[in-house]
Amino acid sequence: MTRPLILLCLGGVLALFTLPALGATAEQSIEWGVMGMKLFGGLALFLFGMEQMADALKAVAGDRMKGILAKLTSNRFMGAATGAFVTAVIQSSSVTTVLVVGFITAGLMTFSQSIGIIMGANIGTTITAQIVAFKVTKAALLMIGVGFSMLFISKNESVKQYGGMIMGLGLVFFGMSVMSDAMKPLRSYQPFLDLMISMESPLIGIVVAAAFTGLIQSSSATTGIVIVMASQGFITLPAGIALAFGANIGTCVTAMLASIGKPREAVRAAMVHVIFNVSGVLLWIMFIPHLADFVVSFSPSHPELSGIERLGAETPRQIANAHTVFNIANTLVFIWFTAYIARIVEWLLPDRLIEEEGIAVSAKYLDEELLSTPSLALDRVRLEVLHMGERVQAMLDQIMPAIIGGSHESLNAVAQLDDEVDILYEQILDYLGRISKQSLTDRQTEELLSLMEAVGDLENIGDTIETNLVSLGHERISIGFSISEPTKQVLEGFHRVIIRAVDGAVQSVSQINTEVAHAVVAMKDEITSLADSAAQHQAARLVVEEPNRIAAYTTEVDIIEKQKRIYYFAKRMAKTVIPPEEVEED
Repeated sequence: MTRPLILLCLGGVLALFTLPALGATAEQSIEWGVMGMKLFGGLALFLFGMEQMADALKAVAGDRMKGILAKLTSNRFMGAATGAFVTAVIQSSSVTTVLVVGFITAGLMTFSQSIGIIMGANIGTTITAQIVAFKVTKAALLMIGVGFSMLFISKNESVKQYGGMIMGLGLVFFGMSVMSDAMKPLRSYQPFLDLMISMESPLIGIVVAAAFTGLIQSSSATTGIVIVMASQGFITLPAGIALAFGANIGTCVTAMLASIGKPREAVRAAMVHVIFNVSGVLLWIMFIPHLADFVVSFSPSHPELSGIERLGAETPRQIANAHTVFNIANTLVFIWFTAYIARIVEWLLPDRLIEEEGIAVSAKYLDEELLSTPSLALDRVRLEVLHMGERVQAMLDQIMPAIIGGSHESLNAVAQLDDEVDILYEQILDYLGRISKQSLTDRQTEELLSLMEAVGDLENIGDTIETNLVSLGHERISIGFSISEPTKQVLEGFHRVIIRAVDGAVQSVSQINTEVAHAVVAMKDEITSLADSAAQHQAARLVVEEPNRIAAYTTEVDIIEKQKRIYYFAKRMAKTVIPPEEVEED
């Protein structure tokens, strides 16, 4: 539970203790201490249950949801449907948005395509309200018991995750039940009833719900609490709709906070979220009575009840339905304007100018939001391996020209690139370390260890270039010999093969491409053959009378040997992708 949420709950309890002094009469005898404890405890159970359920859902379905998001975005309507489905399953629109930002950054989808998914994510969040509106509180303790047994007795990680999901859902319903019971005495407390009447004003309801949602950073939690209050007959349907509208605006705070310090694409995605939610509320605020009438027409009714009892029986389902209808209608309206929204956002948030030299490189894909979903977090590490590989490839591209005919300055420039490789290496390892603290399946643990090994191999390639090849270039300049044209062709030809091997190794790890990985491993014979040919060339050159021929021979042989070492690390890196039973012993 976050610190603002703790403060909020404690503040709520203190408010309950001070409320009698603000207007209670002698006839109104409410046990404020008992009520405060019940309300606080119920709210804690409700919010913890939602978090437990969402974490378990993300762990169970995260990897599959990533695949669905990546494939089913062929058009704006399919994107919206996909965003709604994925968010409904993983119960986090922010995680869906983070995934989308990653796909944009990796070039897998355009910003315009992503808008449909972000709109659909709002529909997916309404599933929580629908679940909460079902009156299954009698089964809450059974669900907690079954979930607890699966979570703490089973040794199968998948069963434990499903147990966590069931237990979380049970806690949601049990927390609702406790809060509902705690609120019953307030039915006769006039100051509280007067406060609820003030919520009939749409503007007040929207502001209150937006502030509350911004504080606890969960629109689903706000809507759930509104439904709990509705179940006691405290709020009418129009008031409940206004509060749901406010929750939609308040959740924009979460999106904006999550985008701070992130790539431009993340900030733009958050801005789309803000524009879509705020515009939707402004569009509907004058039509709340009409939306209420429409929802009543198809929601379950209880004519056998009357007064508060009927209000408490009908309103929760009506609010949940209104919340869903509102978000679906908004998506159907705004989805036709995704291209225009994209242009507006890109105009408001233009691309940054290229950063000045000297600014340290930083990880592009390692997002804190995904740490609670290990399968997705590990996938972001693979993208960051690609980012790190780009730096290593830049070193490889520059090192051979610098060795053969470059200056001390050009060699030092290559060495400085390794500082960027080292920074990314440290950031990736730190991120992997935080992933390891999560609840991982056996397969995820194996994947994490393989990624640690692959990143280490990639860092070793950078170190070999910086420490060994750069030194050989400085040695060539210091001694003062020139590399002959035939030898230059031999070294460059060998180097091109090494570049291809490293590129293949990075590709195999970032894409989990076993075919490319096998191809990199199979290059061993080609590398050996080229090395033998180079050795023969060097031996023939050794007998030619020329100044510094011994120093030249030694340096050129060392260049070949260091490049063979680079291939060794590239081959090890590729092997981390290949199943152990398919790896051939060297």
